[in-house]
Amino acid sequence: MRQRRGLLLASLALAGLLLGLPHSAPLFHLGFPELDRPLYLQDSFAALALAHLEIVALSSALALLLGGGAGLCASRPSGREFLPLLESVLSIAQSFPPVAVLAVTVPLLGFGELPALAALTLYSLLPITHATLAGLASVPREMRDVAAGMGMSRRQILLRVELPLAAPVILAGVRGAVVINIGTAALASTVGAKTLGLPIIVGLSGFNTAYVIQGALPVALLAVVADQLFQWLGDRLAPQHQPAANSASASANP
Repeated sequence: MRQRRGLLLASLALAGLLLGLPHSAPLFHLGFPELDRPLYLQDSFAALALAHLEIVALSSALALLLGGGAGLCASRPSGREFLPLLESVLSIAQSFPPVAVLAVTVPLLGFGELPALAALTLYSLLPITHATLAGLASVPREMRDVAAGMGMSRRQILLRVELPLAAPVILAGVRGAVVINIGTAALASTVGAKTLGLPIIVGLSGFNTAYVIQGALPVALLAVVADQLFQWLGDRLAPQHQPAANSASASANP
């Protein structure tokens, strides 16, 4: 109930901010009287927020597909020998700053959303892959033994036992990656992608602090909304699978 209330309040605050910013010129005139144009008017804040969300959603989905798949393969007996190599590659990839990845990918992919998607996806792989590995490793061995004793195939054990029990841990990794991506996606505007980073970059280049604030506030609230949403989803997942875990454990230890 508390998480639902927090999610609702954060969502209302974000919606109110996006709707109110276009009409906030008098407020910013008071706060920054030295500025001739204290309100960012080049783009709609709502449109920028939707474009920002689109880049974050696509990059996070790609990272979940690639990172989750890699973690799943490395957790299987046939793929465990590749686990050290996978962790080394991901750690190296994570060490590159997003700006550096953007600088490398722009000559290859051009300006726009594609280099931003590549950078954000690469930056999200490590936490999602680690969460997938940790979640699958946290499934008790006796749970798999019980499922195998019931005649389940390896595929059925994975889909019906391992992944549902590992889901809260994997979701926690996705949660962290999405929240980081929301903040990092603002950098995508440096390569021509439309995000909430546009007012920030224009403000920094023009020494306009009001623009920076108008871009930073929605990004911060968007991260809060995403964090609350994943917290709510995590709380909904955990109670559903805990009884199953207890039941299977009891069956394994009569």
